[in-house]
Amino acid sequence: MNRSPLLVIFITVFIDLVGFGIVIPVLPLYVESELFNATPRALGWLLASYSIMQLIFTPVLGRLSDRYGRRPVLLLSIIGTGVGFLLMGAATTLWMLFAGRILDGITGGNISTAQAYVADITTPETRARGMGLFGAAFGLGFILGPAIGGVLSRWGIQMPFYFAAALAFANAVLLYFNLPETVTPDHPARTSAARKGWSSLLAQLARPHLALVLSIYFLFVVAFSIMTTTFPLYTLYRYGYDALHNGYLFAYIGTISALIQGILIARLVKRWGEMSLVIAGAFILAASLFVLPFVGPLNGGLTVLLMLLAVFSTGNSFATPSLMSLASKSVGAGEQGGVMGLTQASASLARTIGPLIGGYLIYSATATSPVNIDDRTLLRTFGTASVIMFAALLLALYYTRTRKQMMNAE
Repeated sequence: MNRSPLLVIFITVFIDLVGFGIVIPVLPLYVESELFNATPRALGWLLASYSIMQLIFTPVLGRLSDRYGRRPVLLLSIIGTGVGFLLMGAATTLWMLFAGRILDGITGGNISTAQAYVADITTPETRARGMGLFGAAFGLGFILGPAIGGVLSRWGIQMPFYFAAALAFANAVLLYFNLPETVTPDHPARTSAARKGWSSLLAQLARPHLALVLSIYFLFVVAFSIMTTTFPLYTLYRYGYDALHNGYLFAYIGTISALIQGILIARLVKRWGEMSLVIAGAFILAASLFVLPFVGPLNGGLTVLLMLLAVFSTGNSFATPSLMSLASKSVGAGEQGGVMGLTQASASLARTIGPLIGGYLIYSATATSPVNIDDRTLLRTFGTASVIMFAALLLALYYTRTRKQMMNAE
């Protein structure tokens, strides 16, 4: 495995996610400021527009990287992200804010191209390690971003957007001078078989092997999104925590995730295999989601909560890079960008559906305020997420049982 390009990709994804995370604590306040005076519904559509654009354009960017190369797609998309942040920072009307967010969503789909690059420079045996380092960069960037955004907002609410734009442009410069192209003229992605268009890529979804991996990943992300969406309301009800406390807890989760994915995942995959880790991760997540609503100040307090969150983060860290590796291995070198795009598109769809389910469950019992959330509501919300994760576990077990038959049939 070539370490130098992997390090550049690590830094690229890290900076990309820092820029994304910077605006998280600021954007709601920015939208509702006197400058825009937007409604909560407008904020909802602004947030949704990003996920919708990623859902549509992540496979497109991945497929374009198969045809024209990873480097130009990554470079142009990062520059587009910088322009999007500039638009949001300089916005004087709501439509400018939407334009910047939509552009950021379109070009922010470069994650699939970065994953395809990792697949290009790793072997099947080291694929999980590369995806683990990718996940570590993702987690670390997401941890630091919101904290940086909160600090920068003290110098003006637009400052985080300008800083995120500067990071993106610096990222583009780093990539331009340090990242070599992997899709060379003789690369399988540029052969006639890979240039048949979308029909050849969509045909891959008819293969049970890949379809099952994507289904498992989709269920994972739906359940995880339900948890992350409703967790701040759970801590508000049980512990009285505010946004700052929740930021610390999410940073704690992200730190454990980054350590496991960056250091341990390669050794674990080598010993146990990807699907064994997916099964273990699904079981751990299903169990921790079921137990979570029973934890509170009178049932273990913060110590037990931190232990449970560590278990939760461990389960997710086992499964996510393993599923990425399996999706990558399910197709040839000529389809990596497209399939990674489909994988991230399924995640974007899940991140749209999960919060909707979580929001309905957490509010439906009261239809008023999260302060009125009761124990039964929490049990129903996290219990639903646990059931969805259990479904992913059953699919993973079915995959293990029928893998040989599926591979032979394909």
